[in-house]
Amino acid sequence: MRIVAENLTFTYNKKSKFAVDALKDVSLTIEEGSFFGIIGHTGSGKSTFIQHLNGIIPVSAGKLTVGDINLADKKKIVKKRYKELRSKVGMVFQYPEYQLFAETVFEDVAFGYRNFYPNSTQEEVKRAVFNALSMVGLVHDCINKSPLDLSGGQKRRVAIAGVLVSNPEVLVLDEPVAGLDPIGKNELMKMLHSLHGSGAVKTVIIVSHDMDEVCENCTDVAVFSEGKIVFSGKPKDVFRRSEEMNGLRLGVPVTGYLIDELKNIGVQIDSDFTREDFAKKIADYYKNIK
Repeated sequence: MRIVAENLTFTYNKKSKFAVDALKDVSLTIEEGSFFGIIGHTGSGKSTFIQHLNGIIPVSAGKLTVGDINLADKKKIVKKRYKELRSKVGMVFQYPEYQLFAETVFEDVAFGYRNFYPNSTQEEVKRAVFNALSMVGLVHDCINKSPLDLSGGQKRRVAIAGVLVSNPEVLVLDEPVAGLDPIGKNELMKMLHSLHGSGAVKTVIIVSHDMDEVCENCTDVAVFSEGKIVFSGKPKDVFRRSEEMNGLRLGVPVTGYLIDELKNIGVQIDSDFTREDFAKKIADYYKNIK
């Protein structure tokens, strides 16, 4: 599903003196198959933007097309199409484990499937739940456990499985690794890449404050500030604008700071800012000066 926003604009409390312009003429295309990063400081509009993608916030000005669904066309967007949209654009909010509510893991994951497919048989529900749990790397012997008895990382995987159970084409995650330890962060990002690489999810969109996370994982990135997109493109092109990124209070990946420090002492390193590429370029540099 290709996502195209054109001059998307949204104002909170529009008719009051407390009106806040959260989005201002946002135009952005997210191609099917991308692993897309959205970054910006708090209040930049990034969360408001992603909540438009499955109709949580309705389009009030501008255009937004998700696949073949025109969310700006109020005449054709009926309840049935919203339900279809939300089954295809899965939304995982920050700290999704706090939203677990059922007595067992099975029932928690099954809730979403039953909501989207109310006429499904128990066997179809069971198959969908087992498949979703397998996709997030959880063994089946946890299905009868209470979600509260699981570790923090396992709870988050259960919450994600509850979104994956409807077989979305697009998976949107707001700060997916927030609160996890370094190992947990790496494992979760590997899981997302596995889902993306296998085609289980065609497009992944993450919102993040972590520049290293975006640099290491995303194919494309958009930078939000004050409700607008200030620039977008490949991570290596965005993070080359270190002065602008610092001016936006976002910064750059750690490798970006190292590249700037090396430049100050006369060492030029042209890297895409990933750790692997940076290490390779450093090794090549020292091989060449021997």
